[in-house]
Amino acid sequence: MEQLTQIYDCILEGDMAGTSEAVQAAIDAGLPAGQIMNEGMIAAMAEVGRLFEEGEYFVPEMLIAARAMKAGLALIQPLLVDSGIEPAGKIAVGTVKGDLHDIGKNIVVTMMQGSGFEVVDLGVDCPAEKFITAVENGAQIIGMSAILTTTLNQMDRVIRLLEEKGLRKQVKILVGGASVTEQFANDIGADGYCDDAGSGVIMSRQFMEEKGKAW
Repeated sequence: MEQLTQIYDCILEGDMAGTSEAVQAAIDAGLPAGQIMNEGMIAAMAEVGRLFEEGEYFVPEMLIAARAMKAGLALIQPLLVDSGIEPAGKIAVGTVKGDLHDIGKNIVVTMMQGSGFEVVDLGVDCPAEKFITAVENGAQIIGMSAILTTTLNQMDRVIRLLEEKGLRKQVKILVGGASVTEQFANDIGADGYCDDAGSGVIMSRQFMEEKGKAW
């Protein structure tokens, strides 16, 4: 449909005003909120992730696309709630204690929102206990980010604390950031290593598809 194509194109172009206008036009045309979200916004953010992975988009392009998506999301979110559409899952994302970097985390937050997840943004400099509380409050996935090598031990601390409290089996853990490697993720017992926001979205969707099976 024309409105969905416009939403898709505007997000790819990072056109905030155009995205808002296209989403409002789709609402005015009576398109279901779920269709607007899935076929317009989520499809566009999936393409943004693909272009980023293939080196055709870089961080600036991803950021402006994410901002455009958020402009449309602000219009559609109340309708999604009213229509009873459940989010794809609940994820808590934060930069670990001792680290104040937030660009990567912010991209992940926006990409997850654009992919239909309920996202709890825990911010930066997050102590381990903040992640634990998020799980106790229903987060099914935790995303931890670290740029500084001196803060990597905080990721391990979160996982150990989850184990101590008997919460580890009910949550999936993703880690990423400039100082994180796949080997490190394996060593601390994380469920996935994300080298970019797009891979985090893909893994999170896979986790939720597997939910109901034995984690």
